[in-house]
Amino acid sequence: MATKIKLKKKDNGYDVLVLAKHPMETGNRKDKKTGKLIPAHYITSMNFAVNGSDVVEASLSQGISTNPLIGISLNNLKAGDKVSVKWVDTNDQSESAEATVK
Repeated sequence: MATKIKLKKKDNGYDVLVLAKHPMETGNRKDKKTGKLIPAHYITSMNFAVNGSDVVEASLSQGISTNPLIGISLNNLKAGDKVSVKWVDTNDQSESAEATVK
């Protein structure tokens, strides 16, 4: 899995876009070969921080698509600020990414 973070300048701040490469299995889909349910495996939370201080926590569920693109808007960022994201899934796997404001 891989997570990418992109900062996009807008009028009074930045859009923070996170692409999380993740299967996001609902637990409701059956394997075509075996007919058995594929176990649930999805991102449950995504935390955003600026310079190490948490600013947003998002709760996700199995209703989100494969490889979700999640976005938030942040104001008052300045050059050199570090924006980071960390997510955790139902299997206690986690991943993080960081971007620096230019």
